[in-house]
Amino acid sequence: MISNLFRFGALFLVLTSSTTVRAQGRRPSTPNDTLRSIEVSDDHRVTFRIYAPKAGEVSVSGDFGQSGKMEKDDQGVWSRTVGPLTPDFYSYSFNVDGVRTIDAKNPMIKPGLNGLDSLFLVPGEEAEFEMTKDVPHGEVRAVWYRSGTLGMPRRMHVYTPPGYEGGSERYPVLYLLHGSGDEDSGWSTIGRAGFIIDNLIAAGKAVPMIVVMPNGSLPRPGNLPRPTPDAPPSPEVMAAREAAQNRFTDELLKEIVPTVEKTLRVKSGPENRALAGLSMGGGQTLRVLTTNPDRFAYVGIWSAGLFGGNAEEWEKRNESFLAAADKVNATVKRLEIRVGDKDSLLAGSKALAGVLERRGIKHEVQIGGGGHTWINWRHYLGDLAPKLFR
Repeated sequence: MISNLFRFGALFLVLTSSTTVRAQGRRPSTPNDTLRSIEVSDDHRVTFRIYAPKAGEVSVSGDFGQSGKMEKDDQGVWSRTVGPLTPDFYSYSFNVDGVRTIDAKNPMIKPGLNGLDSLFLVPGEEAEFEMTKDVPHGEVRAVWYRSGTLGMPRRMHVYTPPGYEGGSERYPVLYLLHGSGDEDSGWSTIGRAGFIIDNLIAAGKAVPMIVVMPNGSLPRPGNLPRPTPDAPPSPEVMAAREAAQNRFTDELLKEIVPTVEKTLRVKSGPENRALAGLSMGGGQTLRVLTTNPDRFAYVGIWSAGLFGGNAEEWEKRNESFLAAADKVNATVKRLEIRVGDKDSLLAGSKALAGVLERRGIKHEVQIGGGGHTWINWRHYLGDLAPKLFR
């Protein structure tokens, strides 16, 4: 009896003590507990909020085009309202007293080489092509392979269409390249590539295809000379840069394409391969085209081109490609150049189109609205995919 009472008393002390500790250690509630950090209204205006009571200055920035300082209320919540915005996905980040930070209250993020951004969606008709819909979905997986070109393991993301698993059909392949500052997850996160292709296939607007999204951001070669400010590069520097640029072409053609064609059920031959890229990836796409014009029948060069607009120098370096216009036109069924009218690389894209026009290489150039953003590039993918492999 005494023993049982002792046990009960000891248990009571433990329970009441732990309850007291939890009560004493409970954090006082703050406005941050119920804060809605991102709020999209019916009129497509967007309000950003962040709880930072001790901060002296806070701002928000992103690809929505209305970045600026936020205002603080008497509870320590900073806010800013922008818009109305065109329905789409947008990226943003906060700057708190000079420190860039993502929105800790928002789980939607865009990964990158140098950090993260937060994402939000303004729903509406214009964004329907990239939405997560109730349609059959493919799979996006991370695929590791050994790169002999770089002497290291490398990763790529691969989309396979609905029905791939358990089937026997072979599919054409779109190789889709990202830009500088991103890596191979970019096209399947902020790029929405899988959902865009899912929706097009479900609507009968695109043929089922595999989409390979490699990592185009390569380690900097140790022997690559640093540029000298305000001085033209020497022949040695130009040669080193040329060799560095060739590495991705080798990585794509000697490592990635063979790995894909060995391990996945794909159709071979240039008529079953497409290559498209944005910004840096657009430059890589152009380089692959000029050095290996017989490997891809569909090519998209987006927000890229002749950097600096030096058409004469580029034309001289690529004379063998340009002189073979008939052969290029016989292999490449579609070559498109797309860029926004506010894009910083507009001049380079125009210069590239001008050279191709003058040298008789068939292509299509489209200058639309907008700048150097994923907002444009998702639309470019949505427009190109229905034109592939027909």
